[in-house]
Amino acid sequence: MTRSLELLRLADTVLFPGFVGTSPPDWLRRRLAAGLAGVVLFSRNVDTPTQLAELTAALRAENPDIIVGIDEEAGEVTRLEARTGSSRPGNYALGVVDDEALTEAVARDVGWDLAAAGVTIDFAPAADVNSNPDNPVIGLRSFGADPHLVARHTAAWVRGLQSAGVAACAKHFPGHGDTSVDSHYSVPVVGVTREELHEVELWPFRAAIAEGVRAIMTGHLLVSAYDTELPATLSPRILTGLLRDELGFEGLVITDGIEMAAVSGPYGIGGASALAIAAGADAICVGGEHADEAIVEVIRDAIVDAVLEGRLPEERLAEAAERVRVLAAWRPERAPSAAREPVGLAAARRAVRISHDDGRSLPIVVAPHVVELAPETNLAIDKGMPWGVGEPLGKLLPGTTVTRLHEQDLADGLPADVLAQAADRPLVVVVRDAHRHAWQLDALGHMLADRPDGIVVEMGLPGRTDLGAAHIATHGAARVCGQAAAETLTGQVAAFPA
Repeated sequence: MTRSLELLRLADTVLFPGFVGTSPPDWLRRRLAAGLAGVVLFSRNVDTPTQLAELTAALRAENPDIIVGIDEEAGEVTRLEARTGSSRPGNYALGVVDDEALTEAVARDVGWDLAAAGVTIDFAPAADVNSNPDNPVIGLRSFGADPHLVARHTAAWVRGLQSAGVAACAKHFPGHGDTSVDSHYSVPVVGVTREELHEVELWPFRAAIAEGVRAIMTGHLLVSAYDTELPATLSPRILTGLLRDELGFEGLVITDGIEMAAVSGPYGIGGASALAIAAGADAICVGGEHADEAIVEVIRDAIVDAVLEGRLPEERLAEAAERVRVLAAWRPERAPSAAREPVGLAAARRAVRISHDDGRSLPIVVAPHVVELAPETNLAIDKGMPWGVGEPLGKLLPGTTVTRLHEQDLADGLPADVLAQAADRPLVVVVRDAHRHAWQLDALGHMLADRPDGIVVEMGLPGRTDLGAAHIATHGAARVCGQAAAETLTGQVAAFPA
């Protein structure tokens, strides 16, 4: 067997690379014209809706059947609104509201924006059950810790998104929620039994499959009940035995970013890609960190070599390429979008909860000082994306001042001027996942010891809800969650009790 043109084309068909820039580079245009079937967009490719539509049109001019994918979960993981902050809350907030019709409406709203921009598949929803509150990479991306709730809302998200004509992709199979390690850096281990996996992690994926989800994304997870050696992305027992044979999924299986250390570390990017296709994956997602033609060459050659050396049956590669073509040909009937009404802020307002209130601190009627404690976010969340309560609160109460502190800013303790700025004014302290960051709880403790009347706003997963004279949980850090918190603080919107 030789490196035939047909074999090279099959390998190109299963690659979904990323690229740099807001217009297609020459190498990408050339490869699309030669048979590359798909691309993955990141926030570096998105400037404005008009620009994005022009970009996808330019891609489609080279390959009319191109699959254009993006990670648009809404909430903290957004590519469309990375520069402004999301206008829609993420999954956890929707799970707190627990209105499936609302989740479906939010997903449809996302789908309309994506369809207008020329995107054909959205790598969402996250169907992970966040059963470990210390999870460093899922957290707010999950609908919650109850597998049945997550399953219901996963199905609603799939239904809403695909009604707008954009393929949904449930992730991270078979479930990244019960982990304490970020697979961007190393291999998370899911140590549950097969029975426990079926009773918790797999419920949302069953629901997505029953709803007709077009694609499922693999998780780089070592699921010891099925495979003690290979992560799910590389495991035939999981991708073929569990996903295809046991669960009956017939759609496209795409990998999470193949350059992530959990799989590329031991096997290399090319080696991991070939193993993934052999295991049952149909498409390789790459380009979050390696976004050039050279990496496409490495992966294509590794897949071809695996076929030539007998490690990857050509029939398996052809099957994968055919599933890519089937998705590319999918042309669903779309729900009309002419009478759109914004749903994001309304959803964020419904997710706000007041855990306790001393009866004297709310509403705020004079300009406060806001201290925002900013943790390092995981790689799925764009650095520098706007978040917080200070900016929207300043629009409602002019004169509001804001101090944002990172862990390194507190290495020598709380700066003396932080509380001085709040003298004779209300103090609002904003945290994100304070239960996971000792430095946040320490700083919060020092501030509340001096100012027991301080108000706490938690924009991550609520842990300690007994802190402060009043405690407000937004269940998300999207821009609209900050707006909803500001409205709650000033009494413009009445929040639900926790």
